[in-house]
Amino acid sequence: MRVYHYGLAIKRYRFPTWTFDDETYFLSCMLHDIGTTEENLLKTRMSFELFGGLVALDVLQQQGEGEGTGAVVAPLPQAESVAEAIIRHQDLCEVGTITAVGQLLQLATIFDNTGTYADLVHPSTIEDVSKNFPRQKWASCFAATIRKEIGLKPWAHTTALGEEEFPAKVLGNKLMEPYE
Repeated sequence: MRVYHYGLAIKRYRFPTWTFDDETYFLSCMLHDIGTTEENLLKTRMSFELFGGLVALDVLQQQGEGEGTGAVVAPLPQAESVAEAIIRHQDLCEVGTITAVGQLLQLATIFDNTGTYADLVHPSTIEDVSKNFPRQKWASCFAATIRKEIGLKPWAHTTALGEEEFPAKVLGNKLMEPYE
C-alpha cells in the first residue's frame, strides 16, 4: 500500500499528464513482490520479478467466482500491463522506454526501498503513509529477501542493482529510517 500511495502522490504532483487506469496501477502495486514469497522464491530458478509477473498474469486471468459469466479477474490487456510492470519494476535502465504504470511502479518502489528521488514526495505524505501503512522493519526484511534470492540464484536480475550495493542501499535508507 505504501508503494501505491507514494505512486499516486508522484503521479498527481510530478507527472499530472500521465494517463492510465488507477486500478491497473493498484493491481501492479499489490502484486509487485509476489515473486518474493518463500514459496515462489523456491519454486523456480527465475528471478523474482520475472516469475512474479507470470504469477500475477496467471492470478489475474483466473476465472472469477460467483454468479454470472465466469469472467476472468482482469481483462487480458490489463493483466498484461500489470505483468509487464512487475517484470520491469527493478529494471532501472537509463536507455529505452517503459509504460507509465511501469515507470511509476519503479519510481515508487525505489523511493520506498532506498529513499532515492526523495524530492518526489512531500515529507507530510511520507509521514501520513508511514502512519497508515507502517514499515514494520521492512528494510531488514527486504534486504534479507534480496540476499536470499541472490544466494539461491546468483544470476538473479536483482544483481543488476549490485549484489552488495542494493541491500546496503535498502538498509541505509535514511529517508525512511525514522519510520522503521
